[in-house]
Amino acid sequence: MARDDLGAEVPLAGPAVRVVSLVPSLTEAIVATAPSVLVGATDWCTHPADLAVPRVRGTKNPDLAAIRALSPDLVVANMEENRELDVRRLRDAGVAVWVTRIETVEQSLTSMSRLFAEALGLTDPPWLEAARALWSSPTAPRLRVAVPIWRDPWMVVGSGTYTDDLLARAGLVNVLADQEGRYPTVTPDDIDRAGADVVLLPDEPYVFTADDGPEALTTPTRLVSGRLLTWYGPAMVEAHALLTTLQP
Repeated sequence: MARDDLGAEVPLAGPAVRVVSLVPSLTEAIVATAPSVLVGATDWCTHPADLAVPRVRGTKNPDLAAIRALSPDLVVANMEENRELDVRRLRDAGVAVWVTRIETVEQSLTSMSRLFAEALGLTDPPWLEAARALWSSPTAPRLRVAVPIWRDPWMVVGSGTYTDDLLARAGLVNVLADQEGRYPTVTPDDIDRAGADVVLLPDEPYVFTADDGPEALTTPTRLVSGRLLTWYGPAMVEAHALLTTLQP
């Protein structure tokens, strides 16, 4: 019996061939590896841009009836992105669910490799091998950054998160990692006082733009792709190219 990242049993008779993904980054990873197995995804699954599969609403409010109607062999979810209640209801309805737990770069690589091997019967795809090679050697600290993820109230990336570990491995010191919580609530003054060389403003989950975000801060800012900061999967290869060469 296969077990997911949380140790829960996942009843699979063999490699899954009909998969519904409730995690945008895993959707991209599955399509890049075995596109024919994906039969459903959330409205937030935006990569690849031409993804044409039935949608099952959002990550926090999936349409469980629509998921069941797709007759999946497996639903893939994530401990942070999806609700335990929805996972439990799917399992109670007889649907196999594989929950990932990803809070570091190393966990992301191991988790996806296990998912592919144990649930899908696949070897590591080239993009995963490339990501593992790129992120195997951390870069020496060279730049101090802060990363807001929301506004009104302002929230930032804290410690114990995949993004914080990704930044550290790229040589970017998260100046707000000492705040309490994984995504601390702060003020713009808190961000400015933290002493970052640059504040990275992503386009998700909050869509920061040139006119919405920089004006509230005195610290220099840079707009970046939220996908490269928070998505594990093929985005990790692109993220390495951006983050390890980032300048203020």
